[in-house]
Amino acid sequence: MKMELNDASISRRNLLRGAATAALLLPFGVSLASCAAPSGGGGDKAKTGGAVSADNPFGVAANSKVDAVIFDGGYGIDYVENSAKIMEANKNLDGVSVAVASSTKIAQELQPRFVGGNPPDLIDNSGANSIGWNTILDQLETLDDVLESDNLEGTKISDTLFGGVKDPGTFDGRFVALNYVMTVYGIWYSSSLFEENGWNVPTSWQDLKALGEAAKAKGKYLFLWGKEAATYYQTMVVDSAVIQAGDDVRVPLENLDPKAWSHPAIQGILEILHDLIASGYVKPGGGGTQFTQAQAQWSLDQEALLYPSGSWIENEMKKTTADGFKMMGFAELPLDGNQTTPKGTLRAEAGEPFIVPKKAKNPAGGKELLRTMLSQESAKAFAKSKLAPTIVKDTVPADGFGSTALVSQSEMLAAAGDNVFTIKSFNLYGMNSDQLPIWNSFLDGKMTVAEITSQLQALTDKVREDDSVTKIEIK
Repeated sequence: MKMELNDASISRRNLLRGAATAALLLPFGVSLASCAAPSGGGGDKAKTGGAVSADNPFGVAANSKVDAVIFDGGYGIDYVENSAKIMEANKNLDGVSVAVASSTKIAQELQPRFVGGNPPDLIDNSGANSIGWNTILDQLETLDDVLESDNLEGTKISDTLFGGVKDPGTFDGRFVALNYVMTVYGIWYSSSLFEENGWNVPTSWQDLKALGEAAKAKGKYLFLWGKEAATYYQTMVVDSAVIQAGDDVRVPLENLDPKAWSHPAIQGILEILHDLIASGYVKPGGGGTQFTQAQAQWSLDQEALLYPSGSWIENEMKKTTADGFKMMGFAELPLDGNQTTPKGTLRAEAGEPFIVPKKAKNPAGGKELLRTMLSQESAKAFAKSKLAPTIVKDTVPADGFGSTALVSQSEMLAAAGDNVFTIKSFNLYGMNSDQLPIWNSFLDGKMTVAEITSQLQALTDKVREDDSVTKIEIK
């Protein structure tokens, strides 16, 4: 079965973010749309100041400047800085300079620039403080022309990419966000620790209590969490429920159904997770722990066996991972052995959404920087340094540059084939900031399954009933 991903209309990390992967919006009903200026140059065509050619497809003006603001999260910003250097050295561009700035608060820092009519030329709209998509969709250039252009090696970019990469950034038929990193959502562990203790990788949620008991016997926990990443557990629960029951879970959640959170698959998984928490298999106190500190307790101190995250986790924690920690991942787990989706079904999607605002001073330059990032040189450099694949195919060798986590990503993607899915609504409607305290409370053992269900559904209902929020049907 190929699970339907075409939106009549996001990802990412996104997970979340990752993790990933979540978005902080303006309050519901507050929109930047009224501040948008009409698009110049025939709809979404980038403003040009130079001669258009195969080597300068967007007409970047000579001696122009490009302003890029990049989310400084698990992947850092150096990969864009690397592409900026390649772009500045491009002999087909005369005197172009690129300034790359970092931000961990994309919404707070860039929403005023949208309002003021001077947004950057390229933005990585990622992280927990990203700009809510439903507030800026009509202010963004479409990016189809980027994929239709040739890369720096002379090959049409669309022919070099994994399939389905446009889906997460397409809303109401407009492709406005190019998600650069191929992200696999899974549960991560040290295979060396498992081998040392003779533990088996779980195959369903039914296996987790026994594994929790085994962890406790070794003075370890099954899971732990940090306050900013509590919704990683929401991602795991929801994805697991979709793996169990397919579109019966996914579509109601995506379209804000009034009973979405009451689906039996979600409820069954929540009940098991609640039992794991009550049994002491989840390390307490995560609500007061910064998320990378919590992750270090897993990757460096090895206090817990498992950690749910997007595949950015290895790069994010590579400076705080124990020697000999053979990081690997497996797909999020079905509730039991009766899943209705094919074995291997996986949440995998392009993440790190890059956007080009219509009112930017140099949108042609923003698109050219994206074109440079999609070159073989840039994509291979990213995969090698970040231990994660981009959306550009054939840039990761079989040995994963020595990364066991990168090899396991390839194995998960191969096992899934076409059976991949994504969840868009949480980021699309900016629910993460309101969901975080709920999940922190639940993971800390202060909330029942009925209570978390009620509160998550109430947030869903709030968005659905708010007429000022534009709804997008997701199929």
